[in-house]
Amino acid sequence: MAALEIPTRDQIKTSDKWDLTSLFTSDSEWEKAIAELNGMIPELSKFKGTLNQSADKLAECLDTMTKFQVLCERTGSYAMLQFSADGISAENQKRYGLYISTATKAEAETSYLIPEIQSIDDSKMTEFLNSPTLADYRIYLSKILRLKAHILSEKEERLLAMHAESDMTAHKAFSALTDVDMEFGTITEDGTEKPLSQSTFTSFLQSPDREIRKKAYSKFYEGFDRHKNTIAAMYAGNVHLDIFKARARNYKSALEAALFPDNVPVSVYDNLIDAMHRRFPVLHRYYELKRRALGLDKLAHYDVYMPFTSAVTVKHTYDEAVEEVINATAPLGKEYCDILKKGLTGGWVDKYENKGKRSGAFSAGCYTGWPYILMNYKEDRLRDIFTLIHEGGHSMHSYYSVKNNKFQNYDYTIFEAETASTFNEQLLAHYLMDRNSDNPDMLLYLAGKQADDFVATAFRQTMFAEFEKNIHNLGESGVPLTLELFRSEYRKLLEAYFGPDVELPEISDLEGLRIPHFYRAFYVYKYATGISAAVALSNMVLGGGEAERSRYLKFLSSGCTNYPLDSLKKAGVDMSSPEPLDRAIDYFENLLNLIENLMKKIPFLDSRTFCSLSPKIGDNFNIFWLGQLDS
Repeated sequence: MAALEIPTRDQIKTSDKWDLTSLFTSDSEWEKAIAELNGMIPELSKFKGTLNQSADKLAECLDTMTKFQVLCERTGSYAMLQFSADGISAENQKRYGLYISTATKAEAETSYLIPEIQSIDDSKMTEFLNSPTLADYRIYLSKILRLKAHILSEKEERLLAMHAESDMTAHKAFSALTDVDMEFGTITEDGTEKPLSQSTFTSFLQSPDREIRKKAYSKFYEGFDRHKNTIAAMYAGNVHLDIFKARARNYKSALEAALFPDNVPVSVYDNLIDAMHRRFPVLHRYYELKRRALGLDKLAHYDVYMPFTSAVTVKHTYDEAVEEVINATAPLGKEYCDILKKGLTGGWVDKYENKGKRSGAFSAGCYTGWPYILMNYKEDRLRDIFTLIHEGGHSMHSYYSVKNNKFQNYDYTIFEAETASTFNEQLLAHYLMDRNSDNPDMLLYLAGKQADDFVATAFRQTMFAEFEKNIHNLGESGVPLTLELFRSEYRKLLEAYFGPDVELPEISDLEGLRIPHFYRAFYVYKYATGISAAVALSNMVLGGGEAERSRYLKFLSSGCTNYPLDSLKKAGVDMSSPEPLDRAIDYFENLLNLIENLMKKIPFLDSRTFCSLSPKIGDNFNIFWLGQLDS
């Protein structure tokens, strides 16, 4: 029996890998840069005790820091990208470790900076902010001053900074275990033995053979079951670290600590959870329609990723996927499309899966390099075209932000980033549905795909967000964080979100142990708020003209010159209100109405044979990641 093997990194064609020469032309050039970076570190502490002397002295310090940070970001981006493409490589592991060590030393040496800036007398700081020499740093300094109540003494900040590298232990161990060390075996499909992996798991759950779906689901979670105590211990440690940092910085909770830098009130997080709970009947209706479409007596957890219909065959080469992406983004104008196409075909993208490569997909922007995209592209998955346009949205956000801002003002928030990416997905959905409006089979498929993605991006991410909030609340209350607690809390949410009519196997709650985003606490809610904002903004652009497009492109170009809620409000949507959330769920409900009507019009639907269809590391560079099935 033939077995399909996942290729090693050296078996991938150069044309299918990203071109990292916008960062460094060779590993040896990188080594010179990291040596230069280490040589700059002693210079960073020479301004200690001088920042209140004059605006010129503060500006000189910030100029020196900026020069260092630009090179640090560049070296860090290169090391992270190499490691993400091949985590098995000892050289990549060493390079990434060296960067983390260097960045940690630099953070310790600059720990005096923010406390010293905040200690400057208010009247003197007002005078400094009005000085032309600090004009480029006014936004940066204003944001630092807002954090004043949560910045510790110089010595305390230094201790926290020195601990930064070890703080990543749980996350790094989780990635090494799940992306490199864990083996899930193989699944026999169509007479061929195929590897089961983080990447292929999605394809198996869309197999027309229900037994294959069930077997893949069971074998995959058996892999996590074998390591459940280890993973639970890592996650518990990560949660306790979040709680410690929040308390050390005088926040009321880890959730408040995560939201405060973006000036997002906790009420926005709570509004999201409340909105999804109010509309559970709509979500449960979705699962009932899915059961009917699949012709099942009972829908199981391993069935929910199947498409609503397989009356169409969908397959795109990577180049064909790029063409679809460019056609879909046409409403954003020729400049946007030309730049995006050049990037997607000219070195921004690492296209296909290989052994040791990080699962899922991400975009990683850098001020002095291209906004790179990691993919694990599969031709038979329409989802992967949506993933490509999603990450392309991140990368174009980075492109415009870099183009229109100085380094200290270009680093937009993840809250805004998830709007830019899901906005692009909305454009693709509208484009494909408009093009197929006279084809009921394809329209059903596309409407079903949109509904599936809305559940994945809005409801599912909110479920993850609620789990994070509940676990951190329990930890903050002194409740021991055990494997049993994680599983029981996760199962409660599974039952609430999936409803009483979806079968949840005993191992279903192990899903809570496999979500990489949980190691970056309170990140996932931004997917759900992002799609809500994206639905509103895409409707404005598609239904408007040059003014609406220009306003959206200004949003992409604003960098971090505004707080995210203010930035989105200027773009045309108020995310401090629950209204955009309700309107987004109304959009989802309309999709369900369309799906139900199409199911009635297409005869013998239920009897058809279904076929497979398709962060930042520290604070140094933008990395926006989309995992498999946890998005």
